[in-house]
Amino acid sequence: AAIVLAILALSTLCSIEAQKGGFSVELIHRDSSKSPFYNPLETTSDRVTNALRRSFNRVHRFKTNSVPTKAAESDLTADSGEYLMKISLGTPRFDIVAIADTGSDLIWTQCKPCSQCFKQDAPFFDPTKSSTYRKISCSASQCIDLDRTSCSTDHSCQYAVSYGDSSFSDGDLAADTLTLASTTGRPVAFPKTVIGCGTFNGGTFNEKTSGIIGLGGGQVSLISQLRTSVAGKFSYCLLPISQAGNSSKINFGSNAIVSGPGVVSTPLVKKSPDTFYFLTLEAITVGTKRIKFTGSSLGSEEANIIIDSGTTLTLLPSDFYSEVESAMTSQISAKRIEGPEDVSLCYNAKDEFKIPDVTVHFTNADVKLKPLNTFIRVSDTAICFTFNSLDGVAIYGNLSQMDFLIGYDTQKQTVSFQPTDCSKN
Repeated sequence: AAIVLAILALSTLCSIEAQKGGFSVELIHRDSSKSPFYNPLETTSDRVTNALRRSFNRVHRFKTNSVPTKAAESDLTADSGEYLMKISLGTPRFDIVAIADTGSDLIWTQCKPCSQCFKQDAPFFDPTKSSTYRKISCSASQCIDLDRTSCSTDHSCQYAVSYGDSSFSDGDLAADTLTLASTTGRPVAFPKTVIGCGTFNGGTFNEKTSGIIGLGGGQVSLISQLRTSVAGKFSYCLLPISQAGNSSKINFGSNAIVSGPGVVSTPLVKKSPDTFYFLTLEAITVGTKRIKFTGSSLGSEEANIIIDSGTTLTLLPSDFYSEVESAMTSQISAKRIEGPEDVSLCYNAKDEFKIPDVTVHFTNADVKLKPLNTFIRVSDTAICFTFNSLDGVAIYGNLSQMDFLIGYDTQKQTVSFQPTDCSKN
């Protein structure tokens, strides 16, 4: 009992410390040597091609006709995230590596006893071993506010999420202490965090993962649940894909404030479903040609594009993309070649050519991209444009975000961009 009290006291202390200051957590690229997904036999071009494939598999969930008004995590494509976070659940702490996803909400992991679970290399979380684990009752607001819940015979709340690729997770909605391993070496604990304890799971999940950490805008996401402690602020700085072997950071609270030279900020627009982070794209300039954005299926004016850390490419409605591509090809004299997957615009990597400047114009924020944001080497022979067409929807992907410090302030409702060498951040 004394040990439990000591742990709870430490949890409270760390949470207070987080509220006063801020903290940072390692954000591990799935192709990093620190990642359980790491395959030393894969070449850089293999990893890029696989990332492009995951990107296309993921995006169908953003289409408005497939997204429910609540619990938008139900349209996540399983195992598509590019970044991982280490968290701990329970008392004593039980370590988990899960996909960090700005496009979903619920934090869940596979739990004992499992009536049906997908194969997982790491041990399952055993809630009976945690002194701080509590099931949430059917009458609790956390259960009532969450879509697709039901009531068990013991009056505890059952959640159910089903994914666009027929994967699913069902189980107990519960509360337990969630601990984040701060980069300072001192863990930061958050008691009574709502989690999903999955006992009936299946589909296309990879055995290297244990679940998902939702970083979206919905009520049960990690960001929303930590809102009081971190003042609704988080930021990340994604390393260029060539440096994926190193780790990025995700910052919370005062550590997540983006300020100083070169910072531009744009409104974060609230819209259904509240999971997604909606921005307003006004135009894209390629070289000297400015192309006005006429909107997407998300909207014609404001809130017409989603910023997402788990989608690789920046995807634009076909008609608008055609104009952007045409502006790009008219200013590049190199030989155009066929690329991998469904990537539209590729050039011979052996040809030397100047990449035109690209500026993405969000409301009140002109984000000038670097060449590493707009072209990527996908093989020894091909270098490809990191923008592509997608029927209807617009998504600002992670290649466009690399080497920018990107801060989300969900209280002030802004997203800020600052050009940054993320290897030094």
